[in-house]
Amino acid sequence: MSKFNFPFISETKELSNLRKEVRKFISEALINKEFEPAADGWVFSANPNFSKKLGSKGWLGMSFPKKYGGNEKTALERYIVTEELLASGAPVAAHWIADRQSGSQILRYGTEEQKQSIIPKITSGECFFAIGMSEPDSGSDLASVKTKASKSDDGWILEGRKIWSTGAHISNYMIVLARTSPASEKNRHEGLSQFLVDLSLPNIDIKGIPDMSGQRHFNETLFDKVKLPKDALLGSEGKGWEQVVGELALERSGPERFLSHFCLLESFINQFRHVLVKSGSQLIGRLIAELQTLRRMSFSVASMLQNGESPETQAAFVKELGNRFEKMMVESLREFSNIIPLYEWPNQLQNLFEDATLRIPSNSLRGGTTEIMRGIIARQLGLR
Repeated sequence: MSKFNFPFISETKELSNLRKEVRKFISEALINKEFEPAADGWVFSANPNFSKKLGSKGWLGMSFPKKYGGNEKTALERYIVTEELLASGAPVAAHWIADRQSGSQILRYGTEEQKQSIIPKITSGECFFAIGMSEPDSGSDLASVKTKASKSDDGWILEGRKIWSTGAHISNYMIVLARTSPASEKNRHEGLSQFLVDLSLPNIDIKGIPDMSGQRHFNETLFDKVKLPKDALLGSEGKGWEQVVGELALERSGPERFLSHFCLLESFINQFRHVLVKSGSQLIGRLIAELQTLRRMSFSVASMLQNGESPETQAAFVKELGNRFEKMMVESLREFSNIIPLYEWPNQLQNLFEDATLRIPSNSLRGGTTEIMRGIIARQLGLR
């Protein structure tokens, strides 16, 4: 059994000052009505102009090298900014994936030309990315992907389709996981490679998938013999699985795993404080205690990533417990709300509640299903 933990990381004065700066920025944006808080803002609420404004503040690609437009800030500084944006329900979906993971993948595996042409656009909030991992018949089992890339005289031919590609309809690029050679009997993950795909290329068809609210933030992306240049191969051929594992650690451990609906909790407390003081203090106390625990765990993972570690198991813990918390939070608030007269509900809070209720079911799928997360944890504990 391997040992793992979540080292306690305290917030420095510099981080606290940064937090105050971000809160001031958000407060002014709300006063100026630049956005309305939304549940799951990192998935469902995209505002390219707001993303550009964040870029002008130096809050996108914060840890990227200065020569590519970044600020060489720490992972903890970036964490503070993303945490505050998520808590406020800000419209960050447009740039989220590029800032969180795609930019880092290009910096690690991309060519110098790709770094110089793409990374500065990410940091300025002008270049957006989608994830190309899941397929209709290959959800969390990425070893079974059927999308394939074959070598041609001048590059690659990409064929297949990806599903649940959040934001693909507004994205410029997608990093696609495809099979470039057959898997071996001993290792199903062999023969996978990643490709940097320009979504403006011919023979790419992006179709919206409506969610339960009727909105189309998810997509199915079809690649019909798409011609890719040689340098579209990201990293090494056949090393796609190793590259994806590192990318998933970035995807699974962030504060979005438990703060997606924080704006609902905050609005609920502010609106119904008079009722909660009398009969809901135990409920709110339990929610805040769990939230604080998750926040410390996630902050610890950010510190590990900053130190060059690969906290795959810790990230799985954060995602699994974070998904469970958000589901429990929404259900608990809904049950408690039965004692509150309908006329006391402002429209904005009603909308937040409705959106959260409809979107919670999809939380357990993003970045890997609950079963996959528990499998990772069980293997680390020596239970399977």
